[in-house]
Amino acid sequence: MEKNLLERITSNPKVCGGKPCIRGMRIRVADILELLAAGLTLHQIIAEELPDLEEADISACLLYAASKVNHPVLAAA
Repeated sequence: MEKNLLERITSNPKVCGGKPCIRGMRIRVADILELLAAGLTLHQIIAEELPDLEEADISACLLYAASKVNHPVLAAA
């Protein structure tokens, strides 16, 4: 299921300067994460802010963000 969700995240140099977006739309992953951080619920985001989104798009954003911060850090000895 994770792979299917991550397929919703697209990057195109001609759309939003290549920033990760949802399904080729001009809705950036960062925009959705900022709305969540501001305290909006998934349903508020879809109903009030970005009606073109689907619940799976928001899940994909969270999974994408988690994959970017969950990487090993190597330290030189």
